[in-house]
Amino acid sequence: MISKACVTASYRGKLREMVRQQDDLELTLVVPPRWGTLPYEPAPAEPFATRLMPARLTGRNHFHWYPGIAAVLEEEKPDLIHIDEEHYSLVTGLILREASIRQVPALFFTWQNIYKDYPWPFSQLERYVFHHAAGALAGNQDALDVLRRKGYKGPAAVIPQFGTDPDVFRPRDDVRMRETWGLRDGQVVIGYVGRLVPEKGLDTLFEAMLPILRARPEVVLVLAGSGPLQDSLQRQAEITGVAARVRMVPWVSSHEMPALMSALDILVLPSKTTPRWKEQFGRVLPEAMASEVAVVGSSSGEIPLVIGEAGLVFEEGNARALRDALESLIAHPDRRRRLARDGRARVRQRFSQRVIAEQTLAFYRTILPKAHAV
Repeated sequence: MISKACVTASYRGKLREMVRQQDDLELTLVVPPRWGTLPYEPAPAEPFATRLMPARLTGRNHFHWYPGIAAVLEEEKPDLIHIDEEHYSLVTGLILREASIRQVPALFFTWQNIYKDYPWPFSQLERYVFHHAAGALAGNQDALDVLRRKGYKGPAAVIPQFGTDPDVFRPRDDVRMRETWGLRDGQVVIGYVGRLVPEKGLDTLFEAMLPILRARPEVVLVLAGSGPLQDSLQRQAEITGVAARVRMVPWVSSHEMPALMSALDILVLPSKTTPRWKEQFGRVLPEAMASEVAVVGSSSGEIPLVIGEAGLVFEEGNARALRDALESLIAHPDRRRRLARDGRARVRQRFSQRVIAEQTLAFYRTILPKAHAV
């Protein structure tokens, strides 16, 4: 498996679960020692081999590649190659070429849920990958629909890239995170966790929260993450007079994320669709749900399908609808707790590492030659 995303330790939980479920599975992960500014996060005693391989143009999603990949494939002689990258990325085309030379089946992964025509050379890479790939995994149904519309005819399945570990993301009584935010008992913490960028709908969130913060002294808004909107959000809070009850929290490592999630009462993902982007999954949603935190999400992309009946969904961009949803959860803590419990149950049933690993292994079996089926 070649995956830059696996620099994050929690994402490798799927790999650990795959090896646990399949005793005779020999798995080697190829991962860069750093992706952009994000270093590889070590974890103790992982039951698979890891090869840290520097990537050229690290941090450039569709332009990077691994100069040493051919030597690794020659040494490992895999029965299957899982390329954890988009079909139009340079790295996918280059690795698939090496796989074709060795007549090894290889699959790719895609989140791309909006139909786009790519310029050369990406259009050429896409055609090459469609023709040579043995299979495709799509992170959401829209992404699979895009593949089919573009002409990909091979085996494919809808399986999220990674699951959520309900043993890691779980309800906690630890109050240290709240204490670092200067909060007292009884306060209702509404949080956003993610990139501070326009397409995440932070303007909608702030518009919805402003009257709530002014009217309800027990409510606090936490904005956890980093991005170009960080300074403007801080200024907005100061100008509107609610800065005392807004906490700007720097992005935390995956090791600290479970504690952050469990410190919230409500998580909001207010994403807004643009001509070139809509929410592909919203990983923070199952992390919050597993932590028994009530979730509220917009109607953008995959969000309603992730939440299901275990949270509230509002029309994207509609601040009044978001405000009403939040007010209902603040005013009715029993409903909030019920949805939180339903959310944890939904993650166990649909989005746990165990479930995602099972589905991934099952897909491998559909594309592997009989002699090598796992």
